[in-house]
Amino acid sequence: MNNGAGGPYYEVIDARHGGVALDLGKLFERRYLIYLFFRRDFVLRYKQTIFGPLWLLIQPLLTMIVYVIVFSKIARIPTDNIPPPLFYISGIILWNYFSNNLGNTSNIFNENAHIFSKIYFPRLVIPMARVLTSLVGFAIQFALFIAIYLYFTRSADDLSPNFSVLLLPLILLVMCMISLGIGLILSALISKYRDLRFLIGFGLQLLMFGSPVIYPLSFVPADYRYLIEFNPLSHLFELFRYSLFGTGEISLYGLSYGLVFALFILAAGIFIFNKTESRFIDTI
Repeated sequence: MNNGAGGPYYEVIDARHGGVALDLGKLFERRYLIYLFFRRDFVLRYKQTIFGPLWLLIQPLLTMIVYVIVFSKIARIPTDNIPPPLFYISGIILWNYFSNNLGNTSNIFNENAHIFSKIYFPRLVIPMARVLTSLVGFAIQFALFIAIYLYFTRSADDLSPNFSVLLLPLILLVMCMISLGIGLILSALISKYRDLRFLIGFGLQLLMFGSPVIYPLSFVPADYRYLIEFNPLSHLFELFRYSLFGTGEISLYGLSYGLVFALFILAAGIFIFNKTESRFIDTI
């Protein structure tokens, strides 16, 4: 190849050794490839649908209405003095961000075997593209949350964000790292044991009920709270609501615990993903 300056240009593709290197330089060089996969995933998801991307708004809105009726009106679950629609929509959009990230990255090898077997590029390009897809979906749903938030602030003077709202990008980053790490591990496992993909939806449902999505942490009895607090997502949901509404429980220990867990699970995910990448064609 020619480098444009008259001399030859070579790119060496060497064998991986299963490390945890993220290869940010190579990912940055292939940023346009990330964009192409992002656009592909986004278009395919809503192709031949009636409402298209509007489903990103319809789904959380309908879910919020059902939650308000079932958990607030019928079950009478408290919401820490936050208007129920706001309480539930905040949990829904953050949970959607996490679950979409995890679900979108959990079957990468099987879904893209036809591409991986024909051409080389950093395999982490596709997970990065799917993370971007989930982030765009969260941004759209967060705009819906802002609209509902502004409506309720007209009648509720005690609703106000606080200084910890500056932690929202960190909360999203930690959520992304946890979901991406778990998704990479599951993707590697599913490439060999395909029946595991049927457990993902069930596992996510259990994890949602084990996280304060539809209830505040204060609702959990003291004897069982340690079980919920063992889940690093619990602290992130509480901090997310505290940042936006000024109510709930905030724990720097919980945030630190979530960050350490995120770093560990992401490193483990990249390591397992890289190890699987070199031999997955033999098992697909």
